[in-house]
Amino acid sequence: MKPLVLASSSPFRKELLERLQRPFITATPDIDESALEGETAPELVQRLAQRKAAALAPRFPHHLIIGSDQVAVANGHILGKPHTEENAYLQLKQFSGQKVTFHTGVSVYDSALEKYHTSLANYAVYFRQLSDEDIWAYIRAEQPLQCAGSFKSEGLGICLFERMEGDDPTSLIGLPLIQLCTLLRDCGVNPLLSHESRS
Repeated sequence: MKPLVLASSSPFRKELLERLQRPFITATPDIDESALEGETAPELVQRLAQRKAAALAPRFPHHLIIGSDQVAVANGHILGKPHTEENAYLQLKQFSGQKVTFHTGVSVYDSALEKYHTSLANYAVYFRQLSDEDIWAYIRAEQPLQCAGSFKSEGLGICLFERMEGDDPTSLIGLPLIQLCTLLRDCGVNPLLSHESRS
């Protein structure tokens, strides 16, 4: 079986991939993550997932390389990582009482065959009404500055929500495992077996 590579430095994506109980390598891709003119959020995250995976191909020429990217969309605007507490506050303030849709692209790149297998997961979060006190208390407690949408649903971020809606809750954390398992099977790898499937 071709070795797996996770094209990410995210500890959250690493923890998710570990659920599949397969050995893998992590490496950080260096790409421009800017959106193209006229590019929709679903198009953006699928393109960046592919670019992240392909960027590592020179280092891993006979591997299955997993790339993933995520953005939040609120009121028609694409929102990425806040990077600062002030931006996190502004994002969460905007989300108060609103529905926010998260688009997560995932791609498995077979570097030997130079072939992509790519999918998209969509997940909606409905935020409760948030007071300034709630927002600042959350930001200071969890420092979600590297998270699209300014929260960690696997942590205290769950306290910000009224409800969630979607097919794959792991997509909200940044790596949609249901779609990833399908893509790996498309590459000839059955995640439930210890060897490469042959059909």
